[in-house]
Amino acid sequence: MRGIVFPGDGTAVVKEFPDPTPGYGEVVVENRASGMCGSDLHFYHGSFPVAPGIVQGHEPCGVVHAVGEGVDPRVAKVGDRVMIHHYWGCGSCRRCREGWPQMCEVAPGQALATHANGGHAPYLKVPSSSLMPLPDELSFRAGAAIGCGTGTAWGGIKRIEQLGGIGDTWTAVFGQGPVGLSGVMFAASMGARVIAVDVDDKRLEQAKRFGAEVVVNSRTQPLVDVVNEHTKGRGVDVVLETSGHAGADALSVLGTYGRAAFIGLPGKVEFTTQLVYKKQWTLFTSWTMSWMEQQRCADYVVSHGLPVDDLFSHSWTIEQAAEAYAWFDRQDAGKGVFEFAH
Repeated sequence: MRGIVFPGDGTAVVKEFPDPTPGYGEVVVENRASGMCGSDLHFYHGSFPVAPGIVQGHEPCGVVHAVGEGVDPRVAKVGDRVMIHHYWGCGSCRRCREGWPQMCEVAPGQALATHANGGHAPYLKVPSSSLMPLPDELSFRAGAAIGCGTGTAWGGIKRIEQLGGIGDTWTAVFGQGPVGLSGVMFAASMGARVIAVDVDDKRLEQAKRFGAEVVVNSRTQPLVDVVNEHTKGRGVDVVLETSGHAGADALSVLGTYGRAAFIGLPGKVEFTTQLVYKKQWTLFTSWTMSWMEQQRCADYVVSHGLPVDDLFSHSWTIEQAAEAYAWFDRQDAGKGVFEFAH
């Protein structure tokens, strides 16, 4: 089979790989869709380390193709439509048992496209524990997005909810890439009044379609003034920062008792306690989502009829890898996906 590799110099190349075969407790998935995620660009440019020569793509979705020994047929059988939680660990420590294998205390750091071949190829081998059913109502594209980008927004929103809810709040979402647009979609569906912030008018127009009540181009408009106008000078109750570059802007509009989730990378955030301690803020990071929250995210999308497929603006084949990532690197459009004909 042929798969996409990042040499780390801002290029994407296609190489030959042997077709995978499942070992004990493993399955091979026949990929139908493999999403392009913003974090791919860190690997694409070599700013994040990955094992050399491995297949990229950590948003795969497809159909079970082969099942290894030791896999219960109630977990996976040939033909099942599946999503994939793209991390795995020892399976026994506290974090793994909580559904957070990316925080495994015994064997940390096992992830698709970082330590093992990812989804930008026709077939993918994963532990059976990483699978979950793809609801019949969802496309393979939607399942791919929920596997990381959309699921990452869901993870941040759920953490915000745990700290006081999001309905009836003014919520500012910074960055209107696929993660930010997903955050707009979720927050609006939960009853928040959403202010979408970006520096690209095309992306802001898309944010309106996903439920943003107010959009602000922070490059051409006075962000604080616009937010104060709509919130009667109180600032926003909630911030979801997905761009990784708007930490100062995010804090500039966060009101008293505000809650802010910082998702985007590199995501530098600075403040002087003496100047803001009376704000009584709660600031926190959020990292993708647990295995269970990925399933809950899919169920929520189905029950609320959310348009996750509309995040995608471009579809590519594996052989178009160089063109696809040159386009994606510009970060001026929607989400891309590699699709496979079987």
